[in-house]
Amino acid sequence: MEETQDQIVNKVANSALVTFDLEHYYQPGERVVLDIKGQLYQGLILKEKDFRDFIRQHDWAAYQDKYVAITCTADAIVPTWAYMLVSIALQPYAKQVVFGTLEELETAIFKKSLEKVDWSSFQNAKIVVKGCSKVDVPVAIYVEATNNLRPYAASIMFGEPCSTVPLYKKPKN
Repeated sequence: MEETQDQIVNKVANSALVTFDLEHYYQPGERVVLDIKGQLYQGLILKEKDFRDFIRQHDWAAYQDKYVAITCTADAIVPTWAYMLVSIALQPYAKQVVFGTLEELETAIFKKSLEKVDWSSFQNAKIVVKGCSKVDVPVAIYVEATNNLRPYAASIMFGEPCSTVPLYKKPKN
C-alpha cells in the first residue's frame, strides 16, 4: 500500500493578490506642533512688531530635520501673513511644514510619499490594501490610495490577504 501525504497548500501565498502596504510609505522623523498662541498679546491679538521680533529671535535651527505643523490653538483671529512668516523661517530647517494639526501633518507627509508611486504598475491587479500597520496611517491616506488605485486595479479589497473586505471590482466590458 502506497503512502500519501496531504500537503498544506497556502492559497494566499499562491494567489494573484497584490498587497499594498501603506506602512511602506511612512517617513521616519520627529513630528512637532509650533503653536503661536504664546505670541499673542493677552492671548487675543497678534502685534506685528512683537511677532516680527519673535521671528528674528527664535531658534529655528531647533526644528532641523523635523516635520512641523503650524497652528494657533487660541480662539483669536491671526492674520494669514503670520503663518507665512513662520513657514519662511522654518523652511531652511524643517523637512516639511504644514498649517494644521499633527494628523494633517501626517496626512501631508504620506501624500508626498505617495506622489512617487507609479500607480499604473497596478494595472489589472487584484489589490489588498493592508489594514494593520505598526504606524498610524490617517484614514485620509487610505482614501487617497484608493482614489489612485481604482483607475488601474481589477479589484480592491481591504484587510489582510487571509481576510478581506471587498471594496471594488472593475466592471467587465
